[in-house]
Amino acid sequence: MTLKLYFLRHGQTAYSITGGYCGTIENDPGLTPEGILMAEAFAQAYCGLPWKAAFVSPLHRTIQTAKPFCETVGLEMQLRDGLREVSYGCWEGLHPTIVNQEFHDEYVYWLTNPAWIAPPNGERAIDIARRSSLVIQEIQETYSEGNVLIVSHKATIRIILCRLLGIDVGRYRDRLAMPVAAVSIVEMASKGPKFHVIGDRSHLSEYLRSLPCT
Repeated sequence: MTLKLYFLRHGQTAYSITGGYCGTIENDPGLTPEGILMAEAFAQAYCGLPWKAAFVSPLHRTIQTAKPFCETVGLEMQLRDGLREVSYGCWEGLHPTIVNQEFHDEYVYWLTNPAWIAPPNGERAIDIARRSSLVIQEIQETYSEGNVLIVSHKATIRIILCRLLGIDVGRYRDRLAMPVAAVSIVEMASKGPKFHVIGDRSHLSEYLRSLPCT
């Protein structure tokens, strides 16, 4: 038996509907009622597997997403700062159209090379890759086999998956879709990461899958 990592993006939030930037706990309103239903749907669909641990970003929306699952399977959340969403700095709480208007040059530079260019006072993709890789390393050193859940965010999960796939992390926005409550499964095999699922939402009802999200 090998180690399998289950990456879960949090459920629906107000920002995931509008596409606004939300990377810090001070700017985190938590899940919508529909987001809570998504969290409950994941717990119901995946509670039957044998689980070793649950590593969770310390933001409100990820803790709320992990809560039904952890309560159902009897696991304590292991909060890790390395799983936080990208910090958007001066762009926190703003929609991309506003950012484009008020920070046009910085915004264009960031879109061109997010691996090495950060929003003003924010983080680069390479920064997220570095801090999140420490969490993945911790998990691999602690658990040689079994299933481990990782509850995180859209950009952070895509950056982690790009790194595991060997894709330039600066292309995370171009290469991988990751809607709310999506599950991605990676087996840490002897010859390297083996991807079984990316961005699956079959555990959600047709209604929840039909809701708009970014």
